[in-house]
Amino acid sequence: MIKIGMIGMSVGNAHPYSWTAIINGRFSRKEIDKAGFPAVSDYLEANQNTLGIAGAKITHIYCDDQEIAKSIARSGGIETVVPRIEDLIDQVDAVILGRDDPENHLKMAKPFMDAKVPIFIDKPLCIDLEELKVYEAYIKQGGFLMSCSSMRYAAEVMAVKSNINKLGQIQLLTIVGKKDWKKYGVHMVEACMSLLNDPKPISVQYLGKENFDIVQLKISQTCYATIHLIADISGTFQMNVFGTKDWAHIDIQNSFSMFKENILEFIKGLIQTKPTLDFDKTRNVIRIIAGALESKEKGNIKIDL
Repeated sequence: MIKIGMIGMSVGNAHPYSWTAIINGRFSRKEIDKAGFPAVSDYLEANQNTLGIAGAKITHIYCDDQEIAKSIARSGGIETVVPRIEDLIDQVDAVILGRDDPENHLKMAKPFMDAKVPIFIDKPLCIDLEELKVYEAYIKQGGFLMSCSSMRYAAEVMAVKSNINKLGQIQLLTIVGKKDWKKYGVHMVEACMSLLNDPKPISVQYLGKENFDIVQLKISQTCYATIHLIADISGTFQMNVFGTKDWAHIDIQNSFSMFKENILEFIKGLIQTKPTLDFDKTRNVIRIIAGALESKEKGNIKIDL
């Protein structure tokens, strides 16, 4: 049995509740609804028969707020709530840092990196290229680290990817979502990169304004992507992909499927002692995220990648 420690949670991110349920095979609607995430309860109930991953279990949890930690433990059947984050090190085989506040990731991950405890870090890994260098050095030293948006594994994206050749040469992607670039831009970029087999774009440029994040990505001399994240827009995450022969619409709605696939990939990596996701792909995504933020800070100039 692979014993996993859960570290959570940041404001508005329910992953510690949902991912614990997916792995441990149980959840409490009462606890999750009380925490303010009824939509999470809905998709867990809809997929109740497929909850649980054989051979792995979230056995320990740490949160800055111990009451939240106890709530997640009650919901997902976690046996042990630890008072200090470092207490996880000698008690688990791996950890999931289930927070989406990148400014806090490195300081929370560092004790586990130092102790060579395998770790999955929720999206985005970081938004600072100096911090990215720290992670790169850790990977070069043989450390086990995986980080991505679960949209890399979205079933809707994979369905189009399996038939992408029929579209011809891809020339334009228009991608629409909600909330903000700092936390949610990674979803859009990850889905785009996964669909196109992780190309290395030429440049990125921020073209939006507050609450209307618009980013243009030059993927090649003949292919561009425009990513729109509008704070209060309605609807789901969507992509339109235009090729020289045909086009496709992708409406990403199945959160449960992508979360479970992501977790399965992490656990598969633990079994084979090497992440299934090449860190070069994560580096590529983070450079795009950070590049767009740099463009915004410098008056929307183009940033070469």
